[in-house]
Amino acid sequence: MEIWSTEIRQSVLLTIELATISTAILLVLATPLAWSLARAQAWWTEIVASVVALPLVLPPTVLGFYLLVLLGPDGPGGWIAHLWGGRTLAFTFEGLVIGSVVYSMPFVVQPIRNAFTAMGERPLEVAATLRASPLRTFWTVAVPLARPGFLTGAVLGFAHTVGEFGLVLMIGGNIPGRTKVLSVALFDYVETSRWREASILAGLMVIFAFAVILTMTLVDKRAARAAA
Repeated sequence: MEIWSTEIRQSVLLTIELATISTAILLVLATPLAWSLARAQAWWTEIVASVVALPLVLPPTVLGFYLLVLLGPDGPGGWIAHLWGGRTLAFTFEGLVIGSVVYSMPFVVQPIRNAFTAMGERPLEVAATLRASPLRTFWTVAVPLARPGFLTGAVLGFAHTVGEFGLVLMIGGNIPGRTKVLSVALFDYVETSRWREASILAGLMVIFAFAVILTMTLVDKRAARAAA
């Protein structure tokens, strides 16, 4: 058997595409949300934060079930799919993106929120005395200071999407070229006793996990030196 078969390459590329698109969307959505949670003093702040953090404790299959209902033909996903002649967003790549964004949201929001909180009020007060607008202060002061949080959030969001299994299997199934990502392909290989392919995918994911941990360690060390 060819080590880097078309089937394995297809799953790898699909997983990278899913993780890249999901991470980009997560950063766009998580940035204003994390800023609001870091700055707001209202009573509802921690309620919103708890809702965002639900995927951390909910079993993936439970979250996958509710997403399957929402993305199905009788839910909002079905209504949206009708706009381009489809029936459902379940068992589609677009559905996987939506599920990945929901499932990985806390892994991106929390590091960015922590970074915004850690920078304190002083830099913002200095910017205000220089008559910088709130929007200018956000982009020229807050975002650069919170850069380690953004990097951590991006790495965690990407890695978490790559490692998803229960949720993607629930809402995406096992369709080659469309929803068969690495974790699902690995499960499929083990289930069909294709041990060589399973070993290759497992090895790739171990290497990826090591790279993620190493990156996180280097980011934390750099942030600590910058704060010293």
